[in-house]
Amino acid sequence: MAKKHSSNKIPLLVLGDFAWDVLIRTNSKLLPGGDTFGEVMFAAGGSAANTAVWARRCGMPTTFVGKIGRDRFGRLAEENLAWEQVEAHFIKTDEHRTAAVAVWIDEKGQRSMVSGRGADFYLLSSELPKNLLQNSRHLYLTAWSLFTDPPRTAARMAAEIVKSHGGTVSLDPASFQLIRQRGTERCLGFLKEIQPDLFFPNYEEGQALTGQDDPDKILDTLIGYFPGTMIVLKLDAKGAILWDRKVKKKIPPQTDTIIDATGAGDSFSGAFLAHYLQNGAAESAAHFAVKISSWVINQIGARPQPDQKLKTIIESAEEISS
Repeated sequence: MAKKHSSNKIPLLVLGDFAWDVLIRTNSKLLPGGDTFGEVMFAAGGSAANTAVWARRCGMPTTFVGKIGRDRFGRLAEENLAWEQVEAHFIKTDEHRTAAVAVWIDEKGQRSMVSGRGADFYLLSSELPKNLLQNSRHLYLTAWSLFTDPPRTAARMAAEIVKSHGGTVSLDPASFQLIRQRGTERCLGFLKEIQPDLFFPNYEEGQALTGQDDPDKILDTLIGYFPGTMIVLKLDAKGAILWDRKVKKKIPPQTDTIIDATGAGDSFSGAFLAHYLQNGAAESAAHFAVKISSWVINQIGARPQPDQKLKTIIESAEEISS
């Protein structure tokens, strides 16, 4: 990958889901049939859109492609990405609603999700903006675009178009539970079809794909599955392990606490891509991504508003890059 993006190319194109999250966080364990106090929030989300936003927040000009309903939530989606300064190409439909996700955050900060099948699940190959894909240096996908068809065929075609025009592709496996439900071998087949240049599994997804429990063994098995692919195994509050196609590098954690793990992996991927695609330094990008995701897991939601600490982290990385 080139270290500097050219002005006539899209540096990063993210294709996938935009959804609205209903976040529910409890302060104590909720018993079956019981009641408790907590927090209920409505926030912009969607794994792909989150990654696009974090890449843009970290300094990477980013374009998002996704499908939304021609409804009020769809209009809010357009407003949201415009506010985040993410260029957006939305395919709009009257047949399906803009996606919504229920996010449950327990008293330990771990999140569980129920995803509705919104408009993003019905993206067709014929709806792809081929001119944007042909002009993109790098495409980011999540396996949310691969678990069903549509949108699997569209996602696979998008990757083929970008690669055929000299671009590269990264992929996040998205959901350990859906990997297990769909079948590991079947899901591995979907992932391998994309032939990613970069792969961003978290620990649970790595477990589901390999049957291993030790992070080093997970990574070793994934290296065998994806030869020639750079792999970053995300470990939340335990840091990360990077395979840079030559050696494994342990990336130490930046926090030992988790308030809410929602969106941690998306922020990691967005931050890593923003740094790596501009500078070509994988280890430095991994350290930066751990810092960003560590900040996120100590906030509420996938896209908490930046505070001075986050701005300092981003500015420090920009100074090193320059």
